[in-house]
Amino acid sequence: MPMQKAAISAIAQNDRVILLSPTGSGKTLAYLIPAIDFINQQQEGVQVLVIAPSRELVLQIEQYFKGMGTGIKVNGCYGGHPMWIEEQNLTQPPALLVGTPGRLVDHLQSQNFNPASVGMVILDEFDKALEFGFHNEMSAILQMLPNVTKRVLISATQTDTLPEFAGMDNATTLSFLPEAEQEAQLTLHVVRSTERDKAYTLLHLLYHLKGEQSIVFLNHREAVERIHNILADNGIHGSFYHGGLDQHVRERALVKFRNGSANVLICTDLASRGLDIPEVRHIIHYHLPTTEDAFVHRNGRTARMNATGASYLVLSGEEGVPAYIAEEPTELMLPSNLLPPNPPRFTTLYIGKGKKDKVNKVDVVGFLTQKGGLRKDEIGLIESKDFFTYVAVASDCVPNLLMRVKTERIKNMKTVIEVSL
Repeated sequence: MPMQKAAISAIAQNDRVILLSPTGSGKTLAYLIPAIDFINQQQEGVQVLVIAPSRELVLQIEQYFKGMGTGIKVNGCYGGHPMWIEEQNLTQPPALLVGTPGRLVDHLQSQNFNPASVGMVILDEFDKALEFGFHNEMSAILQMLPNVTKRVLISATQTDTLPEFAGMDNATTLSFLPEAEQEAQLTLHVVRSTERDKAYTLLHLLYHLKGEQSIVFLNHREAVERIHNILADNGIHGSFYHGGLDQHVRERALVKFRNGSANVLICTDLASRGLDIPEVRHIIHYHLPTTEDAFVHRNGRTARMNATGASYLVLSGEEGVPAYIAEEPTELMLPSNLLPPNPPRFTTLYIGKGKKDKVNKVDVVGFLTQKGGLRKDEIGLIESKDFFTYVAVASDCVPNLLMRVKTERIKNMKTVIEVSL
């Protein structure tokens, strides 16, 4: 991609680089390639530190780097993950360490790795990190790194002024923010609700969209769960996601949305950026976003990379179109005789063995085809975690499959295999 080529060259040639590019445009690869070139594999210690604002983004970067097959060690660290596992990993420190600001401060203060070996720092989704309130943590981290020679700041928005602690004076700035082009690919609609509680207007909108993958944004955690329950009671197969959930619950929600066993993701703005979720056709603003930036980032989950998408504002009688929306949305009138969409093709299964048990995706496919009697086209996305695995299986095969494998072993190990709730 032109952005990636330009970024790789600029980071190689300059000590300070700011890269501005939309969500989903490939920024991770754009900084990981020069990070690989920066690393000296004969040198011990953490050499490249990537600071990311969310657990999910840390995991995404870590897995992406592992998938590049460089042979260079990488580890991720983040809250909600056992500290002892991370401390154990850091006894033989990786050349590339990815972490959330709070957990990185914990490790530095506990002297779990030597900050003097770090020569390159990458501040990923920096604007989101500031929005999440990580100003003090990022400042503390950078002050504890005495030998940094290269800094890269990644953002999906243009910021007029950067905090002094970022150390980006006289930086080379690359901007690939095609706002006008993105707006041209995005159609904007208003859906009017005759009732103050818009839940059933949302329900009928999702019926109208016939099960196509959609993200519904709300402003409050409690509302996310209430709306999810209403939709579930009325035939919508969705998952919900917000910052108050335990990490494994958040991961499971995203897994189901990625693999197609949930058609709808009901979430707060936490899901608007920095997550590995698929391109979707429909973005629904159940609650109006509080700022124009939030509106842009929510919509950034669709109409990416030359694709098209639709954004819907669900408005009650007293709500109007926000002033920051210059384009006049078209009003969508919903028919009254709509039916629930068909259920998803896939169901997510939980297998109680993962990467730490030496169980990989090939093992899972072999187990499901040989012991479970599935065809390969009846197996969808497989996601392996440290101690368990999620796999999407054709829904109509699940009852017979569970009967066949309930006494079987995977790689000669007994394990739990069940539908992931």
